[in-house]
Amino acid sequence: MKYQSVLAAVVRALAAETMSGVGGGDFEPKVQAAKQKGAIVGKEAAFLIDCMVFSRLHKNLSASHWRHLVAKYSTHVERKHGAIEEITRTHRSPAPERFRHCAILTWAMPKLPGVDGKRSTSVLPAAWYDMSNWDNDGRPESTLRRWRNEIRKALEKEVNDALVEAQHILEAEGLLIGDAA
Repeated sequence: MKYQSVLAAVVRALAAETMSGVGGGDFEPKVQAAKQKGAIVGKEAAFLIDCMVFSRLHKNLSASHWRHLVAKYSTHVERKHGAIEEITRTHRSPAPERFRHCAILTWAMPKLPGVDGKRSTSVLPAAWYDMSNWDNDGRPESTLRRWRNEIRKALEKEVNDALVEAQHILEAEGLLIGDAA
């Protein structure tokens, strides 16, 4: 199996740890039949590759790059929240801690389209996305916007740097289709 892009590989790898392996009614017989012949094929093989990519990226990326990818793309709620907390502790900004935490949290868990933004269980209550709730000191909105934009820009730079490093790892493993990723 080869991935279309680095982002596809990262998203699939991070989602692999939350997959239950539960399939349709005939899933178990297919897996058993494949194992009896000594080969793992289909969804099971793709899942194993996703797990391998997870392991390679976790081992070879810097802790900071790994945290940023987990915060941005993971579907594992506990790991995502842990990464967000760690990023909040280490991120430097003139903004107060509460503001930084809210800015990082809403970056990692953006409001999604749909009824009340709820196409996913990983959506915060609407009040979290209101930037005026992030600061109790009555600072001007322009200051709050500047802080939020600087924080998000720094976070996106870390994610982009992590994806570049992930691309090098995946290319070395021969897991990307073509040269473009």
